[in-house]
Amino acid sequence: MLNRSDYAKIVKSLGLVFGDIGTSPIYTLTVIFLLLEPTKLNIMGVVSLIFWTMFLLVTVEYAWLSMSLSKRGEGGTIVLMEILNPLLKSGRKTAFFTLLTYVGVSLLVGDGVITPAISILSAVEGLRLIPSFSGVAQGVLILIAALIAIALFSVQSKGTEKVAVFFGPVMLVWFSALLITGLASLFHHPEVLLAVNPIYAVEFLATHGVVGFFVLSEVILCATGGEALYADMGHFGRAPIIRAWSMVFFVLVFSYMGQAAFLLGHTNAKNILFEMVYSFAPFLYIPFLILSVMATIIASQAMISGMFSVIYQAITTRILPLLKVDYTSDEIRSQIYIPSVNWFLLVCVLIAMFVFQNSEHMAAAYGLAVTGSMTITGIMISFIFFIRKDFLKGYVSVFITVVDILFLSSNMLKIPHGGYWSLLIASVPFLVILVYTKGGRRMYKAIKPVIIGDFLLKYNEKYHTSSKLDGTGIFFIRDVNFIPPYIAKTMFVNKIIYLDNIFISINITDEPFGISWMFKDDLADGLRVFDIRMGYMESAVDIDKIFRNAVINEAAVFYGVEDIMTDNPVWKFYSLIRKVTPTFVQFYRLPAEKLHGVVTRVNL
Repeated sequence: MLNRSDYAKIVKSLGLVFGDIGTSPIYTLTVIFLLLEPTKLNIMGVVSLIFWTMFLLVTVEYAWLSMSLSKRGEGGTIVLMEILNPLLKSGRKTAFFTLLTYVGVSLLVGDGVITPAISILSAVEGLRLIPSFSGVAQGVLILIAALIAIALFSVQSKGTEKVAVFFGPVMLVWFSALLITGLASLFHHPEVLLAVNPIYAVEFLATHGVVGFFVLSEVILCATGGEALYADMGHFGRAPIIRAWSMVFFVLVFSYMGQAAFLLGHTNAKNILFEMVYSFAPFLYIPFLILSVMATIIASQAMISGMFSVIYQAITTRILPLLKVDYTSDEIRSQIYIPSVNWFLLVCVLIAMFVFQNSEHMAAAYGLAVTGSMTITGIMISFIFFIRKDFLKGYVSVFITVVDILFLSSNMLKIPHGGYWSLLIASVPFLVILVYTKGGRRMYKAIKPVIIGDFLLKYNEKYHTSSKLDGTGIFFIRDVNFIPPYIAKTMFVNKIIYLDNIFISINITDEPFGISWMFKDDLADGLRVFDIRMGYMESAVDIDKIFRNAVINEAAVFYGVEDIMTDNPVWKFYSLIRKVTPTFVQFYRLPAEKLHGVVTRVNL
């Protein structure tokens, strides 16, 4: 029995999780039938493909299989890596799946750029059905869509907490409108409902050859945003999202069926959903158009918020470099704003609008990143289920992965026609991830950390024979067994040793949330270790407050700064990344007046 809280979570999830897939009916069938003659067999075959695509790739792959895998209720590609890697015994397999995760995260960025561009532009194009706007130039529509996108991205720094409460109710109205218009249209051609029979989909593919294979690359548009069910699972929990999807799936099926019924009687229709609404209720068309623009803005907002969460996950798991992060809510810890990501996305969205000019051309670029991400998810969950000996889910996952690969293969045909765009965007984070992770490992070896045993021999000698400063000195380390050379330089070369010296170790746990800290056993006289552990999704960690709670009254905070010297262009790029991104003391907002950066020259 659902209570009030359950209903509230379901409605909220409509705004955060289902915006992208919920606005797909605006353009999916329209784009497909620009390529295809709207005969009855073609219409039945395409709608059958849409039904089974949503069922297999969203309901089965994400709602059932993927969402059964989580860490403390969190989902996503990085979570799958955290689940899978400990199960693997081979170092090569671990490296392979880690690389696959990097690709998955990058593809999400590539996909995320197209979502607001195609959603907003396709809704704005509905203006042309209003008689007084029928002759408006495409350039004007692009400008309107661009202004909406600029406004949307510009308000991100203010946070969306205050307006997010309206997202769910607006999307509830949007889905209600889709259902009502779909059912109204079905009264004229109820035989379209027979398309749930998969034989129509199979016959369409069997009789259309290469054309049918290419149509698959457009059919996938109906499932874009399906990955949000799993990626956003931590916000509301598995049960509310699955319950919401059962309703959204029902609505989307009837919306696509209704559009197909309308197309049977109006084979010249070019913008199917909007023309269907206009033909049934012209007086409601403008409110419906406004509602559709609001829905696409909400879908875009959900994508932006989801992108911030994914990038933050990548930062805290050391996949991406530290970026400036602002916290826009005192109550909701997932409400974050990453300026560099925000403006990068906006620039890419605007370029996409002006390069592709209309939603039909943009659809030629859409789907490649989505199917790539789905395929990676399918591969990873298949391995997890087989390693855990859950063979039923394992075999189903393999079947779903084969379907994913089929869709991915069909979308490869889009590469010359604009599909390269999402790959080009995805290549930026992928290149940064590769250089940053490999550069970090190389630099760690190059700085030649001091083994703890050797360090303690010299420390004990200096501590007991040299003069010491009053108070507490703090030094940041990653692993207590290997001491960074900046600490040795500070204590033994610069002769800065305090009466109380504390090594601070910040460790990211496999769990998404939770913060704990403790003093470990003393290493020597006047030398202690303080261990801070935090979940990889924790977004508002106040290190200074932790120090106060632990009664650490530091006189100075020391940290290492690497001066990288190299002739290798790859490592020069790594050095540039390090220079333009915040240091961890800036990331965690430690008090500037006590900070002392100690430079160590490193040759890469």
